[in-house]
Amino acid sequence: MQKQKILIVDDDANISELISLYLQKECFETKCVENGIDALAAFRSFSPDLILLDLMLPGMDGYEVCRNIRRSSSTPIIMLSAKGEVFDKVLGLELGADDYMIKPFDSKELVARVKAVLRRTAGSDSSQQNTNRQVVTFPGLTVDLTNYSVTCDGRTLDMPPKELELLFFLASSPNQVFTRDQLLDHIWGYEYVGDSRTVDVHIKRLREKLTEHDAWALTTVWGIGYRFEVR
Repeated sequence: MQKQKILIVDDDANISELISLYLQKECFETKCVENGIDALAAFRSFSPDLILLDLMLPGMDGYEVCRNIRRSSSTPIIMLSAKGEVFDKVLGLELGADDYMIKPFDSKELVARVKAVLRRTAGSDSSQQNTNRQVVTFPGLTVDLTNYSVTCDGRTLDMPPKELELLFFLASSPNQVFTRDQLLDHIWGYEYVGDSRTVDVHIKRLREKLTEHDAWALTTVWGIGYRFEVR
């Protein structure tokens, strides 16, 4: 069985080597680079299944690396940072990161998060083997979980896996209200140790990408959560 590949981007070689050692023990193939320019080159040549990306890098920082990768790829990214402020975490998620870990972190937690993110994003491969395509359609909108694609008013939208899964989950139960905790459990899984702000960030990003429509909308139910409202 082919090993899944993890690209580790951190300017501290000791941290990179330690992370690499833990991941190799879990049968991952790893590659370490120390700056943003090398990260983009390694992303193209190494074709990782997941990227562990430090924010504080020399030259091009982790935010800019994330921006560059998200222009062409939805490869999962877990950001690593000594910064613990909410602003830094939210900015990382808004740029398209799939998760965010604050240094210093426990090695077992890091491995668990890597595995959890890979399980979530592997859905596209397993679902394509299923003859029953998972698709929801509404006027001007098609969300295809089988092929991990979203079309809105004739435009194909570039959407990271968790955004698409969140939209599909809500649209699959139109007019049903889900709390933030319910959405965290369904989309991120019980292992996820982030907070409900993660859901708010992803809803915000979905609203920015979707064209406003008379027939449906992503609506906030104040004090409770969110729903895909069909009018």
